[in-house]
Amino acid sequence: MSHRIAMIAAAFGLAGPALAQDAALIIGNENYAEAADVSAADDALDAAKPLERAGFVVRKGADLTNNEMQGLLAQHYGDTAQPGRSVILLSGHFAHAGAETWLIGSDADTPDLGGVDSSGLALSTVLQIAAERAGGALVLIGTDDSRIDLGRGLTAGLGPIGVPQGVTVITGEAADVAAFAESLPERRGQSAADLAAAAQGLTVTGFRGGFSAFLPAEGEGVPVAPAPEPAPVDDEAAFWRATSEIATRAAYEAYLKRYPSGAHSAEAGAALASLNDPVARARAAEEALGLSRDQRRQIQRDLSLVDIDPKGIDGLFGPGSRNAIALWQRQNGEEATGFITGDQRSRLGAQAARRAAELEAEAAARKAEQDRQDRIYWDQTGAAGDEAGLRAYLKRYPDGIFAELAQERLSVFEDQRRAEAAAADRASWDKAVQLNTLKSYQDYLAAFPKGAFVAEAQQKVAEMSVTPDEEIARKKAEAAEAALNLSPVVRSVVEQRLAALGLKPGPADGAFDEDTRRAIRRYQQARGLPVTGYLNQQTVARLLVDSL
Repeated sequence: MSHRIAMIAAAFGLAGPALAQDAALIIGNENYAEAADVSAADDALDAAKPLERAGFVVRKGADLTNNEMQGLLAQHYGDTAQPGRSVILLSGHFAHAGAETWLIGSDADTPDLGGVDSSGLALSTVLQIAAERAGGALVLIGTDDSRIDLGRGLTAGLGPIGVPQGVTVITGEAADVAAFAESLPERRGQSAADLAAAAQGLTVTGFRGGFSAFLPAEGEGVPVAPAPEPAPVDDEAAFWRATSEIATRAAYEAYLKRYPSGAHSAEAGAALASLNDPVARARAAEEALGLSRDQRRQIQRDLSLVDIDPKGIDGLFGPGSRNAIALWQRQNGEEATGFITGDQRSRLGAQAARRAAELEAEAAARKAEQDRQDRIYWDQTGAAGDEAGLRAYLKRYPDGIFAELAQERLSVFEDQRRAEAAAADRASWDKAVQLNTLKSYQDYLAAFPKGAFVAEAQQKVAEMSVTPDEEIARKKAEAAEAALNLSPVVRSVVEQRLAALGLKPGPADGAFDEDTRRAIRRYQQARGLPVTGYLNQQTVARLLVDSL
């Protein structure tokens, strides 16, 4: 990382001055587009003027994106080419994983471990730069407890900080750290140990030794060794390396303007041509978003909600997802590249949210009418409590509002007949129930056509009897659910969300029993989806949105 910063600094004339120079870097990210604001983070910039008056070259910025932070760090690195002292002050949202911590850019949206390097400034790089001025480097880090949404693999806040030798690190609340930094010029003549002692309420780690002052008293300076003669530099090679790193239209055009017949002019021209290719340009724009897998899943869910099938909601953009994005782009008057831009992602999300609200309103109206008809029929049949009425209700509404109550009341009649039934009749019925197949109930009816459990057996036969077409449809629905490859955890979440919607799926154990199938059928029926009792991509997409 430091090699890359040095290369960019050299290529664009950011190298440090010839004499000793104190340098400061101040970043205060308070206002975040997709996270809670960090209280007093931009107070860090209040330290800029006192440090400038003390002779520091100060690079500063507030509410910076990751690219802006990287650029400012490169400039600061150029400022530290010669001996001097360094003050680096960082305030904002931090996230960590393992031994690495990142200051998150103000434009980050739910960064995860896979893409955090494109969303934040690595603290290890900052400390490595500070370590080049061992014994004269102070790194101050300001935080607070504001919330930021992070993706998989990241944890909010500072992680363990591996402080290099000779670097002093001070951490604490953003406002307190900013105030301490602002007071540094007033502490001339104090050593690192004195500064550590004065940092009341803050945490100090790393270098505290030595008797020399961190900032010398007035009139004292930094002893400077004669600067060696600079080695010859291949300006064009350095410029091209920096151009390749930045890889923007402006960078390539700047190279060609400076070196129209340079060694890399053909490469620069080819790169510009690719940038003129709409698909290549769109691909680069999508890559710049640094989409996490969860964010890609959300895009696929949004496409499903607007009735465009991405061929899976797995967070992987294969041909199905690319074709779906291209179809959405065509429908919305965009160039159909199959690669999504930040603006298109926002528009798609808004369309999906609006469609989800429309679908839910339609589902609520449909369910209200279904429930009204259900209650009317219950009042006409099962409410009286007689066996014929209960069976009539269950025949029309096997998954109805009163289905469980009707089954419970019918069990009373069954228990009565069980007590009265002959032993052989009862044993045959118990066997049929235990096997719970169409054939077992048909066998019971054949053996006991006037048995005590004929009504129950006939009901089961009616429920289980399907036409060949219905059986094909059931197997197709079963295969579609199996193709989703849902883990037991996801199946449990589905049951929890069905329960949250009041659909009584049974225990959230990841095992889809008849209660779960009934709950899925109820959900599908109320939302105008194909009523199968099995999950498919469309049902899962709707269920996830309805339950969030």
